Amino acid sequence: MLFQNNKRYNDYSSFIKKTFNQRVQKISLNTGFTCPNRDGTKGIGGCTYCNNNTFSPGYCKPIKTISQQLEEGILFFSKKYTAQKYFAYFQSYTNTYASVDLLRNMYMEALRYPDITGLVIGTRPDCINPEIIDMLSEIAKTHFVSLEFGVESTLNRTLKLINRCHTFEETIAAYKMADNKGLHLGAHMILNLPGESKEELLNHAKELSRLPINTLKLHQLQIVKHTVMAHQYRETPEMFNLSTLEQYVDLIAEFITLLRPDIIIERFTSESPKHLLIAPYWGGIKNFEVVDRIDKKLIEKNWWQGKHYAPATSIMPSMPANVPNG
Repeated sequence: MLFQNNKRYNDYSSFIKKTFNQRVQKISLNTGFTCPNRDGTKGIGGCTYCNNNTFSPGYCKPIKTISQQLEEGILFFSKKYTAQKYFAYFQSYTNTYASVDLLRNMYMEALRYPDITGLVIGTRPDCINPEIIDMLSEIAKTHFVSLEFGVESTLNRTLKLINRCHTFEETIAAYKMADNKGLHLGAHMILNLPGESKEELLNHAKELSRLPINTLKLHQLQIVKHTVMAHQYRETPEMFNLSTLEQYVDLIAEFITLLRPDIIIERFTSESPKHLLIAPYWGGIKNFEVVDRIDKKLIEKNWWQGKHYAPATSIMPSMPANVPNG
C-alpha cells in the first residue's frame, strides 16, 4: 500500500505541500523559559537525557527578541531556499510554561513577522491548562497552530526513571483538554529508553494510536555529554540497550505497521552534534540515509503504516483539526 510521495507511510513533507502548496521551514526559537522538573516546582536537573545544545541553532538565544531570532533564522534558511514560508517553532524547554498574557504576546509577535504562516509549540503534558488552550484555539481560527507534547514513553516507570516528573495519565489528560480545539496535535517519542523491552517499545505505537494525535516525531535515544544520562551510561552501562543502526531500522519498520494509518510521521531519527554524542554512534550516517533504509526495509517486508494496526477503543473521541490557510 502506498501513501503520498510513493511512501509506505504518511510523511510530513507531503502533508505540508498538500496543506500549504509550498515548502514551509521551521525557525527554532528560544524563549528563555525553563521546565518544572528543572526549577524545583516538580523536580530538579531536568530530564536525564536532556541537553538543549544538541538541537538549538546558533542564532537561537533567549537574550534576543522573538523578531531578532526569526530574522536571523530566516536569513540562514533563505540562502538555501528562495521561495518558502515559515513556522515559528517554539522549541527549547517548555514553551507554555508562563502566564497566558506573556505567551500570547510572544506568539503574536512571531505571527506578525513577515512570511510566518503558523506556530509550532513544544511543551510538556503537565504544562497546559484550559486558559492556554482557549488562547491557542482562538489563534488557530486564523493561523496554523501545532501543539506538540513530549510524551517520551507510555510507561510510568520509565517516566519516573528519566525524571520527567509527570505520568502517562497526565499525558492523556493533556490531549483530552486540547482535542477538538482546532489545533494540530503532535507527539514526541524517544525509543530505546532504559529498561524498555522490544514488546514494550512496539506497544508504544498502539498506545499512541489511541491518542488524538495528527503528527508523530520519533527518534532513537542518544546519550550526549553534560547530562545525567551520560553519567549513568559511564557508571552503569548495563542500564542501556542501545540499538545498532540495523536494529533500529528493523524496529521502526515494525513500529510503523502498528500505527494508526492517518498519523503523519514527521521524523524517525535525530542527529546530535558529533562533539556531544557519546552513543550510539552509527558512523556519521545522515537522517535522510536512515529514512532511505527504512523505506527499503518496508518494501522488503511488504509492510506499510497500519498494516498490523488493530483499532482499539480510543482514549477519548477525536475529530480532525481544522487547518486554516493562514
